[in-house]
Amino acid sequence: MILKRTTLSRRTVLRGAGATLALPLLEIMQSGSLAAAPAKGKPPVRTAFFYIPNGVVQRAWHPVETGTGFALSPTLQPLAPVREHISLFTKLDRIKVAGTDGHAQAGACWLSSAAPDELSPAGYPLKKTIDQIIAEEAGKHTAFRSLELSCNPYEDNRESVYFDNISWYGHGHVARSLRDPQAVFNRLFAVKEHAEHGSVLDLVMDDAKSLDRDLGKIDREKLDEYMESVRTVELQIERVTKRQAEIDKLKIAAPTKPWQSMTRGEFIQVMGNLMILAFRTDLTRVATIMSSPERWGSPLKVQGLFDKPVQHHGMTHGQGNERVRKELERLDRFHVEQFASIVAKMAEVKEGAGTLLDNMIFTLGSGISDGSLHVYTDLPTIVAGHGGGQIATNRHLKSGQGTPIANLWLSMAQIMGVKTNRIADSTSALPLG
Repeated sequence: MILKRTTLSRRTVLRGAGATLALPLLEIMQSGSLAAAPAKGKPPVRTAFFYIPNGVVQRAWHPVETGTGFALSPTLQPLAPVREHISLFTKLDRIKVAGTDGHAQAGACWLSSAAPDELSPAGYPLKKTIDQIIAEEAGKHTAFRSLELSCNPYEDNRESVYFDNISWYGHGHVARSLRDPQAVFNRLFAVKEHAEHGSVLDLVMDDAKSLDRDLGKIDREKLDEYMESVRTVELQIERVTKRQAEIDKLKIAAPTKPWQSMTRGEFIQVMGNLMILAFRTDLTRVATIMSSPERWGSPLKVQGLFDKPVQHHGMTHGQGNERVRKELERLDRFHVEQFASIVAKMAEVKEGAGTLLDNMIFTLGSGISDGSLHVYTDLPTIVAGHGGGQIATNRHLKSGQGTPIANLWLSMAQIMGVKTNRIADSTSALPLG
């Protein structure tokens, strides 16, 4: 009699021709020995940060109501389909340090664990960022400590490192973000260049078929769904690569990398898809995505929104003009739409008895509240996900005057298992439950 495998290691990967592909959390991985210790089979909580530059138009961002079931403001309307999974936080502040660039502080120091008077030699309140503090603990259990992604479409860095990175191991040690989706995919899944193979799935298919014999119906469906999501990302990258080839033939433009021809929405979504893949395979539990760099001088194309490229930072200083302010509101709403789309995808990923979103702390925010005034008070902050059941959602929590955003970072760190009672200038953990 052939006995079917009753357990499967959480570290099992599919292998073939030099490629490896991590697997999502399957029921077979949670049976057997895990039955005696169900807590070990519980999906881990993940943390991610989605950065939007240059602040927001304040009048269109803030809802009138607080508490549960508040009415969404105009800019927050795209959150309607996922509002049961989000929390809005207002009146959370940072202290701006004089003498160094306000926008550089906004981006580089947004997640910093430095207190306002704890300055680096360059004059910034910049130490290890909260994502890396969390990654020190969470990274003990994953292949990658963290994942840093950027949707900056330019190779010509006209600004310093402080404007294009939000994750830091410490002052002077940046966790530099990746911009090329293909490079991110290859890094995550250890794909080598194989001229005879067009897909990592082709390389590991035989191993997957062998594993399939040991799986139950639910796990087979989950494995199929997962591999299809991997294929979806591959196809997205492939489509953009083909588009780039056609552009080169016509000599309309000659960008050197396929990701430069992506629309803004495509770029952000493919990075979101890669992040989700990294989470569901437990390759990492901490990630950051910059939707755009802070104070970038080069105009950005936002297809479907504006007829010509826009200069986001410059627009923020023209808010006295009604037309410009309306355009800024549309751009703010676009960023919220992109965030909401990624949140919705997380809600579709089944995990244990719930979804990936149930085990997420996914924060949208900016290190500056108003780009025209250069102020750091009342920072735009949205948290999606339930943090493994530790975060109450569908509510607007308005803090007292002068509440540091570090209180929120402290709460997140504690949920993620970091043993600390202080982050930067925090005064206490913000109540999230």
